[in-house]
Amino acid sequence: MSFTKADSQLIVLFGASGDLTSRKLIPALIRLFDSDLISQNTRILGVGRSPFSNEEFATKVLLENEHLSKDVRKISFDNYADRFLYFTLEKDYLDDYSALAKKVFETDKTFSLEGRYLFYCSTPPNLYESIAERLKSAGLLDEHKGSTSFRRLVVEKPFGYSLGTAKAINEGLHRYFKEEQIFRIDHYLGKETVQNLLVTRFSNSIFEPLWNSKFIERVEITNAEADGVALRGGYYDHTGALRDMFQNHLLQLVSLVVMEPPQSESSEDIRNEKVKALEALRPLLTGEDIERNTLRGQYTASRINGSLVEGYREEQGVAEQSLTETYAAVRFFVDNERWKGTPFYVRTAKRMPTTVTELVIYFKRPEQQIFQYSAGHSKKNILVIRIQPNEGILLKFGVKQPGQGFKAQQVNMDFYYDSFTDRKVLQAYERLLLDALNGDATLYARAEEVEKAWEFVDPIIAHWNSQNMPMHGYPAGTWGPKMSNEFIEGPGYWRNPGEHLTDDENYCVISS
Repeated sequence: MSFTKADSQLIVLFGASGDLTSRKLIPALIRLFDSDLISQNTRILGVGRSPFSNEEFATKVLLENEHLSKDVRKISFDNYADRFLYFTLEKDYLDDYSALAKKVFETDKTFSLEGRYLFYCSTPPNLYESIAERLKSAGLLDEHKGSTSFRRLVVEKPFGYSLGTAKAINEGLHRYFKEEQIFRIDHYLGKETVQNLLVTRFSNSIFEPLWNSKFIERVEITNAEADGVALRGGYYDHTGALRDMFQNHLLQLVSLVVMEPPQSESSEDIRNEKVKALEALRPLLTGEDIERNTLRGQYTASRINGSLVEGYREEQGVAEQSLTETYAAVRFFVDNERWKGTPFYVRTAKRMPTTVTELVIYFKRPEQQIFQYSAGHSKKNILVIRIQPNEGILLKFGVKQPGQGFKAQQVNMDFYYDSFTDRKVLQAYERLLLDALNGDATLYARAEEVEKAWEFVDPIIAHWNSQNMPMHGYPAGTWGPKMSNEFIEGPGYWRNPGEHLTDDENYCVISS
């Protein structure tokens, strides 16, 4: 697999001493350096309130980084310490940036970076506009016409807490950056299997002609996490499953399933179709619609493998009578010709039997059932695209059972990404960082996408918060509330995936 090497540039990293920097950004940058996908002249300028020298910063993020193996720490420090610089803010991120600008321009001149700057905000979203305003005031956003210089801004989720706050963030950023300069990073879109949705759909004549309501019975997306909220209880209790996962990650997956073929593989054409896909989602606006098409739950104390697991309300930082959902399921339809009448089911939850994200396409049965299936075998053709872990694709279809007669049984045809042993497969943050360094926004969310997703989610959250809608408990380590399978209309039930792609349906860790 070939990748475009990024030109030399300066990465100005706000929030450089934070957890995200050590956990995600530095390991990704090191792997890109190791793969020679970043120019050796590129420099990372950390910006933060902690007082570090250049060497102290390199020591912290390389030599003392617990998210790198011990061998990698030492090798990375020896090879790349001189590429990490640091600037200490006098007070906070609301300082005047004149001194920072002087540091940036000196670094640019020293390493011949030709005005190529990527600003990365690993900070709370409420600082994005303030940082952008101060960059502008310090002259750091002035591009040189007729040159190879550029200014780009990468911001982390959450992209708002509601439609109103998302619009405010976007409007604030647009005062200082053009939309094509803004890269909203969502690590889910960096996963190979997510990107492969487009290739699977649009490059295979066995799928694209069938990718519609005439042949597909329903579409199902499951995002399950085995862990609880751990030390994030205070944050999560003000967020919930619908905001934390559904609004961003899972609706991005939905847009890739729903979208029409783009005119080309250009970032703008692909993102145009994603926006249209989100616009086509039928909104749930009335209380009756929301109560019939959504289900929320919260994990309760249970025993998993003999160990007692606390319920959500017993977690640190969570209110005693919290009504924040840790399980959210939504059923909806898409109002366009391709998907007319096909239900979409999307669920996300914590404290489930395993950690997994997958997309399942259920194809309709043939109208004439000529051959009978053996007991225990489904008659449905199912396509499973596993996002994580054990990334791959599984197709279930019927074949003749060996022996006399024409009994059919279901078999699996599967493909795994780790079979590409001779190919370099970039991890999510590596791929997204490299794309931003190259100015490729294909896998980044556009302002309209973010706002359309919030338009769909906001009425649900508002109704949940204002009405006495049931909050169903489910024992930690199980597949959600008791009535979750009844949520699937008609015959059928959720596919409860196991750790491995080919695990049989309804695999579950038994908790007592």
